[in-house]
Amino acid sequence: MLLKKLPFTRYLATFFYAMAFWLFLSGHYDVFHITIGILCCIGVSYASTNLLFQYEADKKRHIIALEFILYTFWLIKEIVIANLQVARLVLSPRLKIDPGIIVYKCRHIQGDVPKTVYGNSITLTPGTVTLDIVGDDFYVHALTPAFAAGLQDGEMERRVAHVYHTK
Repeated sequence: MLLKKLPFTRYLATFFYAMAFWLFLSGHYDVFHITIGILCCIGVSYASTNLLFQYEADKKRHIIALEFILYTFWLIKEIVIANLQVARLVLSPRLKIDPGIIVYKCRHIQGDVPKTVYGNSITLTPGTVTLDIVGDDFYVHALTPAFAAGLQDGEMERRVAHVYHTK
């Protein structure tokens, strides 16, 4: 699949998305760091163009990219909120940690890429870790029942499904 022949414009679009993201995150704008960024983004665009444009039959690729960027900002907000909740939990005099493993049945997401994005989003959010994905079942370790309940509300799943236009 890596060597699948795709139009050059798709590789170019992936390169520019990756380069913009790299520049945003790196904060280094000298020749050395930009050159390293360009080389890395060339490799990333070669390896992952087919992932970014896998679902373009349903939607225009720029719309998918925009929705993914909007989802990323929402996810960052959720990560910050969960970080504060975990910090409060850990710093409280009485540790109210009640860890457990839940099985979450995914109802709205189909396909390997959306499921991977969803599983990684769960893991990025402090207090939860995706342990395994079997079919539509996500095995998730949650630090407290409240974190498990936050997953059960389905908001993150609906947002990932919206980005990839599934179910």
